[in-house]
Amino acid sequence: MIQQTVFPFKLESTGENLTAHGGLALLGEFNQAVGLRDLVKQHLPRPGSNRGYKPWVYVNSLVSMLQGGGEGLEDLRDLEREKALFMMLGQKAVPDPGTSGDWLRRMGDPARGQRGLSGLDRVRSILLARLLSQEGRQDFTLDADATQIESWKRDAAFTYQGVKGYMPMLGYLSEVSLCVYDEFREGNVSPGSGQLAFYESCKSRMPSSKRIARYRADSASYCSDLVNRLDTDHVFWTITAPQDTAVQAVIASIPESAWQEPELGAGFELAESVHSMEETKKAFRLIVKREQRRQDDLFSERGGGYFYHAVATNWVSEEKDAYQVLQWHNQRGQAENYHKELKIGFGMERMPCGESYANAVYLRIGVIAYNLFVGFKRLSGPRSWLSHTIATFRWKLIQTAGRIVRHAGQVFLKLAVDAKRLRLFQEIRSKTFVLAQQYTG
Repeated sequence: MIQQTVFPFKLESTGENLTAHGGLALLGEFNQAVGLRDLVKQHLPRPGSNRGYKPWVYVNSLVSMLQGGGEGLEDLRDLEREKALFMMLGQKAVPDPGTSGDWLRRMGDPARGQRGLSGLDRVRSILLARLLSQEGRQDFTLDADATQIESWKRDAAFTYQGVKGYMPMLGYLSEVSLCVYDEFREGNVSPGSGQLAFYESCKSRMPSSKRIARYRADSASYCSDLVNRLDTDHVFWTITAPQDTAVQAVIASIPESAWQEPELGAGFELAESVHSMEETKKAFRLIVKREQRRQDDLFSERGGGYFYHAVATNWVSEEKDAYQVLQWHNQRGQAENYHKELKIGFGMERMPCGESYANAVYLRIGVIAYNLFVGFKRLSGPRSWLSHTIATFRWKLIQTAGRIVRHAGQVFLKLAVDAKRLRLFQEIRSKTFVLAQQYTG
């Protein structure tokens, strides 16, 4: 016979109960251990008929799809090939993409009171409290930031960057990488609007034993009502100051002798002054960084040869000097990595529905999937994997081939791993089981 392929092997299908995502069972166990299924049953509206899927089936399917590497509702079809794995985890079916899209619309429909969206808010908050209960620290840093999601869906509006899409606000607890609150916003909503309300929403969703003690944000948060509230709440804050007329005047008033290089060879200089906004109750420090332009002759008509960057703060100098304030404020850039993980790692860079209110539900489920993964890393995974992204976890854990066997009344998940990796997986399951006892007994 004449060979018609590069290598001489043949392809055949099999009816065996195989899985390409054996490690997804370990994440599924963790999700169950912290109470995802029970919380969804408790807080989301039930289907209108006995024939409809229960809410936890939709949520669990979407969370599993996003954690497994899916990027949209169509990827739910791939989960249908994992029926044996889902049966092992107590779920008999996976809704198809069209049915799931209709459910998202029902859950976010304003005419129905957005009961699903508000229910998922409670689910996310309770899960956050359970994950934070394992943390010894009481005080946390909130990094508040908006992120652009480009979309040409029917309801999408143009953002300030000139593309159609959405501009959700997200609040992350820097010390643990968890998202405390998500607010879905239209693309044409200014990131600077509703900053105080967003902070209050984040604060109200913190467990009673934990508090937001520090706050960092970009210039969208530079507003007097927020600054006043942060001061009232005794929260230390740093906010990028926009270089409006008032700030430019402060910078111009700084004497040349005040500019100092914080470290020899730093390549920039720092100075500070005292400033206030029209309606702020207290004055605050304004830390200003200047860096010489390499081609200052090109900018001589626009006020000199320096770049300026200003940061407003209520940190007192005894706590942090100007350089320490700047260094601490710059750490808020880590929020961009959280955005990247949520959008690229968990498929939130694409919204599935034409209706914004349905996409708000989808984003909230994506945040829950993200938080559950972060909790899994911190509480059940090996400490050496703590810095791994979801992409690395898929390579090392989730995308593990296996065979599901039922024998003598027991179910066996036989994984294609060596003895060392099998012991690691068993240790992960043991940690998850200990965690489950706190919430399921």
